[in-house]
Order: sequence, then structure tokens, then C-alpha cells
Amino acid sequence: MARIYPFRALRYNPSLVRVEDCVTQPYDKISPSMQQAYYARSPYNLVRIILGLPELFDEAGTADVYTRAARDFAQWRASGILAAENEPCIFAYSQRFTVPGTRETVERQGLIALGELYDYSAGVVFRHEQTLSKPREDRLNLLRATRAHFGQIFMLYSDPAQTVEKLIYTKNDVPEIELVDEYDVLHRVWKVSDPATINMVLGVLENKKLIIADGHHRYETALKYSKECAPRHPGGYSERSASSLPQPAYPEAAVMMTLVNMDGQGLTILPTHRLVHSLPQFNPAAFLAAASPYFTTRALTGEAPDLLSALDAAGPRSLVAVTRVGAHLLTPRPDEVDRALAEVSSRKRQLDVVVLHQLVLEQLLGISSQAIREQTNLRYLRDAVDAVSQVRQGLADVAFLMHPVTLDQLREVTFAGEVMPQKSTDFFPKLLSGLTIYALD
Repeated sequence: MARIYPFRALRYNPSLVRVEDCVTQPYDKISPSMQQAYYARSPYNLVRIILGLPELFDEAGTADVYTRAARDFAQWRASGILAAENEPCIFAYSQRFTVPGTRETVERQGLIALGELYDYSAGVVFRHEQTLSKPREDRLNLLRATRAHFGQIFMLYSDPAQTVEKLIYTKNDVPEIELVDEYDVLHRVWKVSDPATINMVLGVLENKKLIIADGHHRYETALKYSKECAPRHPGGYSERSASSLPQPAYPEAAVMMTLVNMDGQGLTILPTHRLVHSLPQFNPAAFLAAASPYFTTRALTGEAPDLLSALDAAGPRSLVAVTRVGAHLLTPRPDEVDRALAEVSSRKRQLDVVVLHQLVLEQLLGISSQAIREQTNLRYLRDAVDAVSQVRQGLADVAFLMHPVTLDQLREVTFAGEVMPQKSTDFFPKLLSGLTIYALD
């Protein structure tokens, strides 16, 4: 069962800093230009800890980004920039936004708390996609240095009755944090400290299965670190809470999460497009010829929005390939695609991202699964305009534009114990980092 806990969160002190100047998008969604902007926004912006600029030396002569992150984190705590809650809490966290590509405004409601770390084999926490080796190593180095979690793992659970939302969201509460991010998303956070309410919420969630929506790398990093630290705590916590609220067996046994109900509103999944680059001999005509047994191909004209419109009209398992000589719609020949992916489950064969990775990238372009894991020839982009532009500028060999995975597809594949390729989903909007921080010390 899922064990969820309140915690004494560290939070930015609003009497000393503006919270909106200090929080960030998740580390893997921070572009170089965003990184520079965050640096300029505040000397206490969280980017200095979660994604520091790799200067050779700083004023103190510290060259290592992880050492600098640990030093800054300690200084911000000592100076009161970051202050701990007086008592264990959970937090209601809502995000109001316009769904990209539409005029529809929706609100996604979640809960920030600690969640116990489980091996996937336990059948409590489920992953839905593969991870990449470099981000796991990077996040582990940061966790070891700072001993803190700065962003939340985005977790999904199912509750058609929406019991948690009814317990923690009330109409008249004034949020403790309210800000609008660079994507015009309104973020609001309310503290919930009443022990009776917290225990009711934890009771609702204890029998739930959790799906990782975003944060696979950080979850696996936290799990590995928990196992590293377990021998230090043979008897569990040395200091038990004086309250009636539960807590994890030891600090490293849990990670900070935002839990969102799959049966609520506002769950939006965007596609993540692929850029293939640095292939030794890529020929657009040869590629289209190799694809022709599995796809019918049709030349397309226009800019990225036109290409996406053609893709939407083409239906499932279709792709748009953009090369330096133009764009082509690839529509599957169902029987031939199924034969090429005969060793893949029927569930996964229906996913555009699986067709792309296991047929197009691996079989037709000869990119190994290891090269995909290590991002040797592959980049991931949310913005189709940027993807098309990079090909036209000669920065990539081919861009593949894709449909998004649906929530039903994700649920079906995940609960069957299967996983999709890396970066299969892009949930929008992202959870801001720095709203709450879980310090292990």
C-alpha cells in the first residue's frame, strides 16, 4: 500500500525574498536562456542549487556545481532565507492554466506530501517510461551533496469520488503562495496542518497504487539513495514525532511528491517530439524508401502548425518526418507494422512512441537502444516549431512529430507492468520546484 506522510517543509521566507523570484520549472525543463534569467532574477533563485552554471571558479574558488549547491543551500538555511515549518504539514497545490492549442481554462488540484519509496516490484509505485543514465547520475550527485529534495515527484492515483480534494480544498481559504509562471500558469499553495484532516487524507491514500507521471529519474535516484542510507538507520528514527502523525522509518525512506487524482480535471499530456542528429550517413530519400514497406508516405507543405494538423487528421500511429528536403506524413500499414513489432505486446504496438522508437529509430535508422538511453543521436523537444527549425538550420538530420500518449493508454500499459520509451509523455503544466523543500537533515 502507498504510505504518505506529512513533513516539516522548508519554504522560502516571504519576509526576506519574493517567492516568485526564487522558484523554477523542474531542472530538466530549464533551457539555457531560462537558466540565465533565473540567475538574474534573484541571488536566492533555486536554479543555483538544482542546475548551477558550471563556471570554472566562483568567488569562493569552488568549481564543483554540487559542492556549490550544498554550500548555498546551507547558507540560505542559516540566514533564514529558507525556514522550516513548526509542525508537520501537507499542502494543497492547484494549477490553473489554458490548455495549449485551445482556449479552455482548467484547474488541476493536487496534494504535496512525502511518499514512501518502493521498488517497482512491490506493485505500489509504477513507472510508465524508461529513464536515461546521465540524468540519474546527475541527480544522485546533487542529492548526496545537499541531502534534500527540491522538487516533487508528480504522482497519479485513482479516486472517482475525489475524496482528498473535498478534504483539503475549501472555497474561502487564502493561499499562502500565489504566483504566475512563465507559461501563464497560476500556481497556488495552501498549508494543511490540522492532524485530523491529515490523518483522514493519509487514510484515503493508503490503499492506492501510484503512477509516476513526471520525475522517473528523481524517483529512481531517491530509491537508490534510500538503500545506500538504510544501514545507517537499523532502528528507524531516533527521534519519534510527539504528534499522532506518522512518519517514514528514516528520512531517506521517503521522497517529496505531488499526488494528483487521475479522475479529476486538468490532466493534460503533450507530445514530446524527437530530433535525430549526428547520423554518419543519413539520406532522406533512402530513409523514405526504407520506410515505405511499413508506411504510406505523402509530401507535406507548410509550417509546423500545418504539419501538426495533417498529423492529427491522419490518426493513430502516424508520424511526420521533417528532413532538409521537406516534410512527409508517414501513415502506418497496420499489418506490416504489427509484423515488424511482433515481439512487442499488442498494447504497446498501438502507441505512436513505440512505433517510432522500436521500428523507425532502431530498425530503419539503426540507432541502438543503448544509444537512445544515452541520447547519443537523440534530442527531445516539446515545441514542434523549434524541432522543424533545427532541421532547416542543419542542426539535426530529421525531426519526428508525434501524437501525445493518452491517459487511458498510459494507465493500461503501466498497470500491465510494461514501460514505454524515454520521454513518452509531457504532462503540462509542470510542478514548480522550490514551493516546498524536503531536507533530510
